[in-house]
Amino acid sequence: MNKVSIFDTTLRDGEQSPGCTMSLNEKIEMALQLERLGVDVIEAGFAASSDEDFHAVKTIASALEHCTVASLCRAVKSDIDRSAEALKGARARTRCHVFLATSDIHMKYKLKMTREQVLDKTREMVAYAVPLFDEVQFSAEDATRSDRAFLIQVAQAAAAAGATIINLPDTVGYTSPGEMMELVRAVKNALPEGICIATHCHDDLGMGVANSLAAVKAGATQVECTINGIGERAGNAALEEIVMALKVRQDYYGAQVDTNTQQLYRTSKLLSTIIGVPVPPNKAIVGRNAFAHESGIHQHGVLAERSTYEIMRPEDIGISLNSMVLGKHSGRHAFEDRLNILGHHLTKEQLDIAFAEFKKLAEKKKTVNDRDIEALVRQWGREEKETYKLEGFVVNSGSYISSTACVRVNKEGTVIEKVSMGQGPIDAAFKAIDRITKLGVKLEAYTINAVTEGEDALGEVVVKLHKDGETYTGRGLSTDIFESSIKAYLNGINKIVG
Repeated sequence: MNKVSIFDTTLRDGEQSPGCTMSLNEKIEMALQLERLGVDVIEAGFAASSDEDFHAVKTIASALEHCTVASLCRAVKSDIDRSAEALKGARARTRCHVFLATSDIHMKYKLKMTREQVLDKTREMVAYAVPLFDEVQFSAEDATRSDRAFLIQVAQAAAAAGATIINLPDTVGYTSPGEMMELVRAVKNALPEGICIATHCHDDLGMGVANSLAAVKAGATQVECTINGIGERAGNAALEEIVMALKVRQDYYGAQVDTNTQQLYRTSKLLSTIIGVPVPPNKAIVGRNAFAHESGIHQHGVLAERSTYEIMRPEDIGISLNSMVLGKHSGRHAFEDRLNILGHHLTKEQLDIAFAEFKKLAEKKKTVNDRDIEALVRQWGREEKETYKLEGFVVNSGSYISSTACVRVNKEGTVIEKVSMGQGPIDAAFKAIDRITKLGVKLEAYTINAVTEGEDALGEVVVKLHKDGETYTGRGLSTDIFESSIKAYLNGINKIVG
């Protein structure tokens, strides 16, 4: 039974997808959850790309205890040095992930290098990185469109220089499962025993997961992937799909992973909340409909024997079936106990805030269920500076009057109130906030989702604000849609100024 390592690149490749940027606090929160999930390697970022990325890699490396932390590098000494500096204080193992393109099209038009130059650069940069990190991984960018013989030459050169992991990326999602199997077998057979073959498959043709699994079947012992499949263009191979495929079909793939699958659902929901991108209901493994059965025939089969139509259980990915309803008379102990069952780990300070918000919600709703609690924790269970805090608001709107809003906020002890008109009450409220903050932000997107069913359902609003070339995600939660919207806008503003 081959041990397959899960290399998560949600914080690097995943964050490169449009609208999926994360703040430093959000990256740390995501990294800690990925460690609870039990991934083997976390690619924390591209340290040389910016001071922000450098700081993120450094902070994440110092926060994680068990996962290997990787930093991406071009085949350039300054990139490697920058990554080494960022990973210097790591508590766990460190990895340099150095890449260089090997396809003729990339070498000619992007690198403007000959094959001999690429070979020399590979040897030089891998050898340079080896003494600076616990391990070095070499990626042959665009491997699936590279000349097979030349690709093997480069892989052999990297291994001879000290790389212990050779990654074969399907950079543009071009290959097919059969081709991937042939490629992995060819490269694996050409390398010394003990070299790990890895894959990094994009999903441009919808085959990212299939290609990754084909690589495992052919002998790859590391798979690069992201939560919910986020990433450049159409995204990456989805971690949750790969892990559950290897678990459910262990008989076929002959591989095992150390991932704690009961943390999959929570990890997916956390990422969705952080980046403000909802999980499609028909998404495999973690989508809302993944374990739903509407057909009468299916329902009858599941009631008679679950395995008729379910190849895995909701509990396997962390969806709790033991739903306890809490109310306004429920105490802190019951609330904390439910959080533990749902897999949430809060500090005392975070728990204090979350419990206070739970009591407020319980006064408005007759019952508070698991989805309400999870939404509360996602909204209030994180430590973020609140420069602007909502004190109160009034909105007026109707068919025969202009929409107006009066918003009052507390800015670090000073109460500020402004009134504005708008195309609707929410637009008016946002303009009133703009008059208070004077930041000149642009609203790029606004979405609202009901957390639960019923007339007293929590409404979760997500906004994306644009400022100075950066996009910031704000979230708000309330049984009042106007309040949710105002809180979401202020949450985004606080990230900009914080």
